[in-house]
Amino acid sequence: MPLEVWERTRQVNLDGSFYITQAVARQMKEQTPQGGSIIGISSISALVGGAQQVHYTPTKAGILSLMQSTAVALGKYNIRANAILPGTIATDINKENLSDAKKREGMVKRTCLGRLGNPDDIAGPVVFLASDLANEEVKLK
Repeated sequence: MPLEVWERTRQVNLDGSFYITQAVARQMKEQTPQGGSIIGISSISALVGGAQQVHYTPTKAGILSLMQSTAVALGKYNIRANAILPGTIATDINKENLSDAKKREGMVKRTCLGRLGNPDDIAGPVVFLASDLANEEVKLK
């Protein structure tokens, strides 16, 4: 693992998540009314690891932990924090990797649905967590 790959992955995934969480939390704390929802996109890799992902999985575990600690630290300001841990989502960033039929088949076999995810699979949970429906103070009738 080249050190540059480790550093770049950490900077983008974990450091970037920290900086944006800090900036958004500051705004949510200062606004009237206080509060909001912060959603970190982690990965199932945060829990299961991967032989070719020693640079990636620790950053995704870090995002999960960041959201847990953010929720604890900022709940008193009515700020909710959650992490979403998707499996492999077919996107442009992994297009080249998924073009290898053997790799793609291996990734599909690890899923319960027998298919890779797509961005729409994440959109619904993100919209829900960002909405007032995910706020425990909202009473459904």
